[in-house]
Amino acid sequence: MTLEEKLGQLTQLVKDQPEFPPALQQGLLGSILNDGGAAQTNEIQRSALAGSRLKIPLLYGYDVIHGYRTIFPIPLAIASSWDPQLAELSARVAAREARAAGIRWTFAPMVDIARDARWGRIAEGAGEDPLLGSFMAAAYVRGFQENGLLACAKHYAAYGAAEAGRDYNSVEMSERTLREVYLPPFHSAVKAGVATLMSAFESINGIPATANRHLLDDILRREWKFNGFVVCDWDAVGELINHGVAGSKY
Repeated sequence: MTLEEKLGQLTQLVKDQPEFPPALQQGLLGSILNDGGAAQTNEIQRSALAGSRLKIPLLYGYDVIHGYRTIFPIPLAIASSWDPQLAELSARVAAREARAAGIRWTFAPMVDIARDARWGRIAEGAGEDPLLGSFMAAAYVRGFQENGLLACAKHYAAYGAAEAGRDYNSVEMSERTLREVYLPPFHSAVKAGVATLMSAFESINGIPATANRHLLDDILRREWKFNGFVVCDWDAVGELINHGVAGSKY
C-alpha cells in the first residue's frame, strides 16, 4: 500500500462532507459513519471498489446503541435489571437488523462508569457500579459480535468522570480510582474479544485521551494485549489542536 492509501484506510467520513465524493472515487476512504440501508450501502460499495486499486470494501459504522429497528430500553434501564442476558439479547437482535441494512460496525457498547447525574450521557451506560458495568460490557460485546457486528467499547477512558458533569470537561483522577472504578468495564470488553475501542473526548490529568500514551499504549496494548483498533470520537483528533497537543489537523 502507498502512504496515501494507508492514510485513506484511516479516514472516516459522512456522505454530506465535501471530501466524500473524491475520497470515494479515488479509493481513499476506509469507513463511513451514520449511513445504512441495503440498497444504498451496496451502491456505495460498488462505487468504492470501482475506484480502489486494492479493492478493499468500506466499513459501515452506525450508533446502534439500544436497538436498530427494534428499539429496546436505554442501556441504563437494561442495567437496572441486573441481567446481562437481557443486554446480550438486545445486542443480538440489533446486530442482525443492522447487518441486514449493510452495517458492519456499531459504536457501542458505551461502558463508561458515571456517578454524576448531571452528566447528559449517563443514560448510555450501565451506571455507577464497576462490577455490573463489566458484566454488561461483556454481554453486549458477545451479543453484537457473535451476530456479525463489530462492537466498539467507548469512551476510553473515564469519560463519565467529567468535572461537574459537563460533557467534554476535563478529568482529574488518581491511578487507583482509574483502575478500580473506570477501567474494569473496558477490560471486561477486551477480555470478551471486543474488536474496537473509541477514545474519549476529555483530557485526563491534563493529557487528552485521544493522545494519551498511558491509556492507549501502556494499559491497552501492553497490559491488556488488545490487538484491535481504536477510533477517535467525533473529530477528537482535530480537537487535539484545542488541547494544545497538535498544531494542525495535518
